[in-house]
Amino acid sequence: MAEIEEFLKIREREGLLRTLKPVSWRDKGRIRVNKKEYIDFSSNDYLGLSGHPKLAEEAKKAMEKFGTAACASRLMSGDLELHHRLEERIARFKNKEAALFFNSGYQANVGIISSLYGKGDCIFLDRLSHASIIDGVLLSGAKFFRFKHNNLEDLDSLLKKERGRFNKALIITETIFSMDGDRPPLRELVRLKERHNCEIFVDEAHATGIFGKNGGGVVEEEGLEEKIDFIMGTFSKALAGFGAYLATSKKAVEYLVNTCRSFIYSTALPPVIIACNLVSLDLVEKEPYRRDELLEQARYFRDGLKAEGFEVRGQSQIIPVIIGDNAKTLDTAKRLQEKGYWVLPIRPPTVPEGESRLRFSLTFHHSKEILGKLIDDIRI
Repeated sequence: MAEIEEFLKIREREGLLRTLKPVSWRDKGRIRVNKKEYIDFSSNDYLGLSGHPKLAEEAKKAMEKFGTAACASRLMSGDLELHHRLEERIARFKNKEAALFFNSGYQANVGIISSLYGKGDCIFLDRLSHASIIDGVLLSGAKFFRFKHNNLEDLDSLLKKERGRFNKALIITETIFSMDGDRPPLRELVRLKERHNCEIFVDEAHATGIFGKNGGGVVEEEGLEEKIDFIMGTFSKALAGFGAYLATSKKAVEYLVNTCRSFIYSTALPPVIIACNLVSLDLVEKEPYRRDELLEQARYFRDGLKAEGFEVRGQSQIIPVIIGDNAKTLDTAKRLQEKGYWVLPIRPPTVPEGESRLRFSLTFHHSKEILGKLIDDIRI
């Protein structure tokens, strides 16, 4: 207990202590915390679908037919026809042979990577890969190498040096990085994959629903579905549902059903969640104006911040403003919260030392009027 107390004291002293902040109300890009209403810039409800009436309508139908819970793992009696409809729909959405649904993005990344790769294999992952990817790599037991963020030269050097010593090899990247909002040189990564006889795994959690002609993500936008071996993504962000998916080959899905511990030993998600996920995929394709407006608003906000001299990164709806110092980042976030913006500071270890930032997560509900005033308020 003494060690725990000391840890908490150090965290608080360094401005790194995290606390939970319960939200009492949420609607159309606004939230209420501690009886005060804010414009929310921390949500991943990118397309504003979480309050869509069609999701509630389908959730009610599913509950009336199946009840409130699946009540078992999918390899027992929790495998509902809804799950199979969803997986078939995901496969079409991602233009792959098959798909497998997981309970969360974390469970997907941890389970998939550790099931497909092991001792005698090697994994090359971007240095800014999500914690769930890192944990999956560690659990796999495979030898791993981290290449500099989006640095093709560094990755190619590592591949030339290390690839030949191992059996299978995997390259891992994200198509939109969650803390920097930027994209990888995906087409060039595919070329390296082919040159060095590797497979490639991409995490489209923050790209699904936002990019591509049909909202399928960056892989769809760049026409690389046939070249990417494993496409993972989530429903808990732009799709306003819950759970995650892997779109890949039929053989890979069959293998994971028999080996992936995070899939096998988890109770299936409630049918209301599955029903909402099915509807959200339809809405993404039927209401493309949502992603078009979102990306236009993101461009407007990013350009406005740059014009004011702020260090801004990314090419997506995630817009980080780099402050650097922890204390200054906390003070800036507090000042903006006092003005009615729910903006949270992102600090180490989530981001590298010296790169503390404000992470603005834009949604469909953030109009140019709101964003213009926010730029003025940040500047003051």
